[in-house]
Amino acid sequence: MQSRAAEDLKKLVTNGMVEAGLTYASAGAFATPRRLTLTVEGMLAASPAQVEERKGPKADAPEKAIEGFLRGAGLSRDQLEERDTPKGRILFAKIERPGRAAPEIVAEVLEQTIRNFPWPKSMRWGEGALKWVRPLHSILCIISAEDGAQVVPLEIDGIVAGDQTRGHRFMAPEPFSVSSFDDYTGKLKRAHVVLDGKDRAETIWNDATNIAFANGLEVVEDAGLLAEVAGLVEWPVVLMGRIGEAFLDLPPEVLQTSMKEHQKFFSVRDPKSGRIERFITVANRETADDGATILAGNEKVLSARLADAKFFWENDLRVAKSEAGMAAWVENLRNVTFHNKLGTQAELIERMAVLARELAPMVGAAPDEAEQAARIAKADLSSEMVYEFPELQGLMGSYYARAAGHSDAIAAAAKEHYAPLGPSDNVPSAPVSVAVALAEKIDKLTGFWAIDEKPTGSKDPFALRRAALGVIRILVENDLSLALDEVFTKSAKIVGQRTVRDHEAFADTNEIRTFLHDRLKVYLKDQGIRHDVIDACIAMEGNDDLTLLVKRARALSETLKTDDGENLIQGFKRANNILTQAEEADGVEYSFGADVKFAETDEERALFAALDTAEARITPAMAAQDFSAAMTAMAALRGPIDGFFEAVKINADNQTVRRNRLNLLSRIRGICLGVADLTRIEG
Repeated sequence: MQSRAAEDLKKLVTNGMVEAGLTYASAGAFATPRRLTLTVEGMLAASPAQVEERKGPKADAPEKAIEGFLRGAGLSRDQLEERDTPKGRILFAKIERPGRAAPEIVAEVLEQTIRNFPWPKSMRWGEGALKWVRPLHSILCIISAEDGAQVVPLEIDGIVAGDQTRGHRFMAPEPFSVSSFDDYTGKLKRAHVVLDGKDRAETIWNDATNIAFANGLEVVEDAGLLAEVAGLVEWPVVLMGRIGEAFLDLPPEVLQTSMKEHQKFFSVRDPKSGRIERFITVANRETADDGATILAGNEKVLSARLADAKFFWENDLRVAKSEAGMAAWVENLRNVTFHNKLGTQAELIERMAVLARELAPMVGAAPDEAEQAARIAKADLSSEMVYEFPELQGLMGSYYARAAGHSDAIAAAAKEHYAPLGPSDNVPSAPVSVAVALAEKIDKLTGFWAIDEKPTGSKDPFALRRAALGVIRILVENDLSLALDEVFTKSAKIVGQRTVRDHEAFADTNEIRTFLHDRLKVYLKDQGIRHDVIDACIAMEGNDDLTLLVKRARALSETLKTDDGENLIQGFKRANNILTQAEEADGVEYSFGADVKFAETDEERALFAALDTAEARITPAMAAQDFSAAMTAMAALRGPIDGFFEAVKINADNQTVRRNRLNLLSRIRGICLGVADLTRIEG
């Protein structure tokens, strides 16, 4: 809310000033937990005078029409000017607006901004009508100049603007006056307030890493937590505390999550063992005992929090190691709804297990292991630890799977099957993890398609776009070739047999493939591959194999970056246009029969030879899915095609020669279209 509020203040005030004719050179906005600040540099002393000419009715118009025009212009009849125009004598008004002083405009704009500020949540307090995120105590509003500062005349609900502010709530609470922005920031700092949030964050991080380094430790990076903590303090004081010995054996992720969520603490670990041993807290003040009392209180509260975490951990381990093991948790998930039309979490797990077994041979995993991994991957949703910290789902499952005696591959699958959650998240690479991760995402896409819950516009409540991108990244980044139409058909059958309520499941694989292709375009566009290049490859057979599709698109994209590749497109399009027009005019298809014996020029014979050579290279390259080699061989046709068009008249008088040349063009088209649909390339 702080960063957004700073931007809103800047936008609303500066826009209002400019609309009133008061321009400026630059502006900057800042926020602390207690203040919202805007500085505007290079502002005019007053808005310039303006003259507006307004056209009115005819001079002989009815009196009521003229009176209405006079009221709107704020003038009298003798102030109007009559002019001859092609439409007769017309009345014109010249409205002069004098410039307004900056303090008047700023007061007007600031009051409007404060009264209508777009806080996500606001409150009204006392007897006033003003709503604000917290009770507003004071307004400092001055216009600085070389001869001093002028207070802007402004009063809002009894709060009168002035040139005073206060420093730190505890360390420097007395009011003081300021005369400029530099004076403001300097005096605030002396009053123990760092105005710029970036400066506070930098101070926190530098002090934290220095304290940790001095003790042979390192701070676990967390940019989100750093930004949040920097917004909680005006005068950051970094302190390092100890974690009780009884809690040091908890998984580091549990310690880190508990300290971050409940206490806003940074985790400090031993770089050699990776074990979290200390914590960093950021106080908002200096104390006589150098923070000893603050640390003691924080350590006491932390011990209580971690005692809960330890209790959850030990209870969960007992369940995982019991005879029933993690299956007991899966059984509990029969009472947890996944979606009212797609059944419970337990039914989802059953579908995933069947599909993971089907996928296992395709991704190099053992079917039994993949199925078993899918059956326990979501079991930790019933655990006490994940109930307390939902963000640890999957991760805790991996710990519990190892405790239950499962293989490392199965344990890893529990942790990794949700991945990737975002564009920067790593994709799973171990075969069992890949099988389960794909099963989870493919089941989601199939299931929600079957019940007609597809993304619309910007709405995607079930994160199906993320699931599709996950499928793409897992396949492409692991170089896995899957015929997805077949996979989604199997998935649809599994969904229909096991869960869809009261109607037959049907997932249109064509629609899902199109949805995946749309996500693929976004994925490849971010890598610099043009949409028309992707379309040219999607148009080819086998486009449900996304890995091959990406390889083809990348190879074509690289080819088009060369002169030969770009010019080949022009030659191909010329050949295709001439051939298409001739076929339409003649009512026949010129698709075979080009014979070198009918060639009349060296350029024709050279093109025949070049096509023979290209075809001999392209055919085995395409069979081997070596798209780069195929594209390179295709691009080599640029020269012979250019030479052919420069030297030869296609529509020769001799009909045998003409047919032969058209069939030669057909051969060019056939060879090129066998690599990619170049008709879709723009330009």
